Amino acid sequence: MRTSVYPTDLSDAQWAQIMPLVPVPAWMGGRGGRPEGYCHRVMIDAMLYVVDNGIKWRAIPVDFPAWDAVYRFWRRWRDQQLLTVLHDRLRRACRVADGRDPEPSAAVIDSQSVKAAETVAAGDRGFDAGKKINGTKRHIAVDTSGLLLMVMVTGADVQDRDQGLPLLARLLQACPSVAKIWADGGYAGALVTIVAATLHLVLEIVRRPAGARGLVVLPRRWVVERTLAWLTRARRLARDYERRPESHEAMVRWAMLPVMTRRLARTPPTAAR
Repeated sequence: MRTSVYPTDLSDAQWAQIMPLVPVPAWMGGRGGRPEGYCHRVMIDAMLYVVDNGIKWRAIPVDFPAWDAVYRFWRRWRDQQLLTVLHDRLRRACRVADGRDPEPSAAVIDSQSVKAAETVAAGDRGFDAGKKINGTKRHIAVDTSGLLLMVMVTGADVQDRDQGLPLLARLLQACPSVAKIWADGGYAGALVTIVAATLHLVLEIVRRPAGARGLVVLPRRWVVERTLAWLTRARRLARDYERRPESHEAMVRWAMLPVMTRRLARTPPTAAR
């Protein structure tokens, strides 16, 4: 075990919450495969460092495992959906610790455009005329406490109302208990009727009050906007550096892990189960 020296390193209390939820590798379950050479805690610490500091893979500090080993770990967890499994288990644990049902019944959706680096292919980017951003857009759905339920990444030129139906369809597959959605005016129009007819969901548009100026905290909408602010605090997500949309989506889930583990670390272990 390496000595914890960075602010992004998991504390013992955070690791105590993650450890029982980490997906068990096949070789540990007697299902074959090559044993892993590094502790999961060390690898997760390395991933949290990469996401928070926005560094290149080859710039990983020397007290972590070799950069290519960390990258193989990240790629395997992305491709085999192991990250999604861990993320969703942590989200359910957070909801239970807050006295909620493990699965949500409502969600809030929104999007965020970010500039794209030269590593993002031309076919995966676009120009957001409203925000004047050439890059990509992440569309997210969160529960009523701001925890991530679903993320999809498209070009920045994709309109919210056009991506709303695919986002909600994927959300419904992952969280079938969701019945109501809140969104801003960008999702208004025919989408409300289409969502009700095809997905049997109630899509409610939360509009800005007429005549309002400056910052106005809107019911429900502030929750997802706060989550988007959490994401941009991670330097790897302040700009899109990923070559594939699914890599960007994986980085979003990694950025949510510290938020959830800190919540659980403040909760007595008996109450978080």
